[in-house]
Amino acid sequence: MHYRPLIGVPGIELRTHGTTLYNSIYRIDDQMLVNAHVWGVNAYGAPVWHLRQNEGSRMFGTYAESFDAVWETAQPVREGSE
Repeated sequence: MHYRPLIGVPGIELRTHGTTLYNSIYRIDDQMLVNAHVWGVNAYGAPVWHLRQNEGSRMFGTYAESFDAVWETAQPVREGSE
């Protein structure tokens, strides 16, 4: 619902999945925002990490691998889809 205005915008792809996750990951090239899900805390009140891909750092790579694995199973959202 919140991302519906982005459907069809060039350069943006939205997908949905049924995987249980413990983070929301928003990835843009070599940067990402990771919003940790915390029991009893709304997403806006939970920590958000801004990660950048750096040589030698595994934190970005770990989240990127997780993101890519889920992304491959996710279905693209198209205009008119519910």
